[in-house]
Amino acid sequence: MTVVTLCGSMEFQKEMIEIAQKLELEKCYCVIQCVYDLPPVTVEQKRLLGELHREKIDLSDAIYVVNVGGYIGESCKAEIEYAKSKNKEILYHEMI
Repeated sequence: MTVVTLCGSMEFQKEMIEIAQKLELEKCYCVIQCVYDLPPVTVEQKRLLGELHREKIDLSDAIYVVNVGGYIGESCKAEIEYAKSKNKEILYHEMI
C-alpha cells in the first residue's frame, strides 16, 4: 500500500477531497489529508499546522500535489522541496 500526503492550495479544498476519494478507491492509496474549512488561524497555529504537515510527509511514501490549472503556491512549493529533501516521490495531479 502506498501512503500519500495531499499538498495544494486551500483554494482547492473541494477538489482535494474529491481527489483523495478517487486515489483511495481507484488506486488503493492510503491518503493523508489536510485540515479543511478552518476558521481564521493565528500565526502560531499556522506554524503548528505547517509542522504537522511536514510530519505527515515524513509518514508518507509520496506527496500528491493538487495543482489545479497548474497552480502551485509558495507553501506547496516549500512542501515539495521538503519532500524532495526526504527522498519522497512527488506525484502531480496535473502534469507540469
